[in-house]
Amino acid sequence: MPRPTQPKLSRDAIARAALALVDRDGSEGASIRRVADRLKVHPTSLYNHVPNLAALVEDVRALVSSRIDSSFLRDREWEEGLLLWARSYRDAFRRHPRTIPLLMSHRSSAPLLMSQYEDFAVAAEGVGWTSEDILPLLTAFESFILGSVLDMSGPAVMFDPTGQEAAVPRFAAAYATLSAHDPVDPVATRAFELGLSLLIAGARPRAA
Repeated sequence: MPRPTQPKLSRDAIARAALALVDRDGSEGASIRRVADRLKVHPTSLYNHVPNLAALVEDVRALVSSRIDSSFLRDREWEEGLLLWARSYRDAFRRHPRTIPLLMSHRSSAPLLMSQYEDFAVAAEGVGWTSEDILPLLTAFESFILGSVLDMSGPAVMFDPTGQEAAVPRFAAAYATLSAHDPVDPVATRAFELGLSLLIAGARPRAA
């Protein structure tokens, strides 16, 4: 029989199969055996393309992170670049929120992500942050962004003071205002934009 015109497996196809499984099953979906089952091949076939599970996780990270646009950090003023970068970061992960626990449990070395971090570092140093400050600053933004994604992946509203209005009248009044907003996303996006604006307002190093 003639050989197929394209190989049945590729590193990209394996990563996309793993991402689909993580989207469905969470971290447990990222296993060589499960990915092989999904692709209907023997697990050893995957090792011709992906050396180990850690590499597979990094390929999943690269797929999700490819939607993050760090060019804003290069091309725009610091505050505007942070705003647009953070929004693209959130949008990338809100498509795949179940990847977050998996990716946070593995060290990152994906070249794509490293290049995005380099853009962040260059932009931060350009407004006066030192090398020592870069990782805490980046982590502060990432913790906020990914926390916002996890917030969106849960119930639309996490609290309900109904029946306790007399005890917590001001909070109950605040809760009542939610009816004027999108019932699918009454809080999360507004909270993200508010929190992001507060982070960006303090995103320049303080004068000595």
